[in-house]
Amino acid sequence: MAIAGNLIGWGKGEFGERWARALPWIGTAVAVALMFDTMRRKGVVRGGIDTALNALPIVGPVKNFAEGVRGREFIGERRRPARSLPR
Repeated sequence: MAIAGNLIGWGKGEFGERWARALPWIGTAVAVALMFDTMRRKGVVRGGIDTALNALPIVGPVKNFAEGVRGREFIGERRRPARSLPR
């Protein structure tokens, strides 16, 4: 029982602190990795703003949660002109 208690204490303390410090960096890395796809879909300015908001440690998860509840994105994709078919 003492070994299990020590492992649980170590997991809560040292391992938990390491993950808590690493999580903001992981979120930023994911946002930067998806940056080019976002900019391609939304345009340079809209995609840059969306990526910057997603990369911020507290703002990004709150924004993504709100978009999930709302059912659509805050910064929409750019409008593309309709392509006409040749006659």
